[in-house]
Amino acid sequence: MPTRRGTAKAEKSAQQSVRSTMTSTPFSRAREQLGADQMVELYRQMMLIRRFEEKCQEMYTRSKIGGFLHLYVGEEATGVGAISNLQPQDHIFTHYRDHGHAIARGLDINPLMAELFGKDTGCSRGMGGSMHFADHTKNFWGGYAIVGSHLLLGVGVALACQMQKTNGVVMVFFGDGATNGGEFYESLNFAQLWKLPVVFVCENNLYAMGTPLEVHSSVTEIYRKAHAFDMKSQRIDGNDVLSVREEIGAAVEYARSGQGPVLIEAMTYRFRGHSAQDTQKYRSKEDVEKRRSQDPVEIYRRELVDGGVATAAALDALDAQIDEQVEESVRFADESPVPGNEWLTDRGIYAAPLETATVDPDII
Repeated sequence: MPTRRGTAKAEKSAQQSVRSTMTSTPFSRAREQLGADQMVELYRQMMLIRRFEEKCQEMYTRSKIGGFLHLYVGEEATGVGAISNLQPQDHIFTHYRDHGHAIARGLDINPLMAELFGKDTGCSRGMGGSMHFADHTKNFWGGYAIVGSHLLLGVGVALACQMQKTNGVVMVFFGDGATNGGEFYESLNFAQLWKLPVVFVCENNLYAMGTPLEVHSSVTEIYRKAHAFDMKSQRIDGNDVLSVREEIGAAVEYARSGQGPVLIEAMTYRFRGHSAQDTQKYRSKEDVEKRRSQDPVEIYRRELVDGGVATAAALDALDAQIDEQVEESVRFADESPVPGNEWLTDRGIYAAPLETATVDPDII
């Protein structure tokens, strides 16, 4: 398949935008500022997401998981690097490809897998499924299936943070396809107008579902769309976890200081299809395999070993622990009960329990 118009231009621009004239590198700066343990922790999160997602694909194939399934394989560096900058009072809103963000925020993978299985022990009581992970205790307000709708919700919570003076920042994740909708422009305009503490993170994986970037957007450098609102914006390499952490860390502090929102365009790539049922006819197998040779998880692993931060044996042992953790999440989900009918009148669905409601058993 020939290279599609505009794709090479977008990638070249991304590479140029992250070049630095400094003699130090994101790796050397991270080694000095974070230390070995925290650098390895970033790897652990990335590998946990990878193994969790691969297991989800297996469980979907075995019909343990129903509905839609959108995997984060290949994009781990963006989510982990970005979320590593957040504090407990900060908030996250994300799209339907939400598993990676939930894990990076620290949600327990047992309830996450149970949610995918539709079990009562799931993070949304088994009623949200793959696209609607949420945990209010971590200010993780969920995946949203309606493209772009959650940007408006994120801006609303950012306004609340500003008014209540919580010193909180809202991070909103979305794909390149969401930047063509009115919600995107309304959100950017309002956030900039009120100088709200929002960091908009566009995960540009070059395809909106199955449509190449240059086909669906007349502006292929998405960060430039913020210029219409005089908003600070930047394009970064979303496949370098340390670079993502550094660049988005600066954006978070900018927003937290009251200077206003920031739009970050993180250039990345998903190795799997848009969803588990995607035939991927819009891209060649050769292109996907070429991208896999630049796997951000494997590249970061080599950096840790080559840089003397961790030994290959230590990372192998960590990988084994992660594999067992993921297997345990499947056992937990398998052994968990299915939801009963209590959700019809119980808290969490309605503003107040419908204590006097009666339900015809023949319709449930």
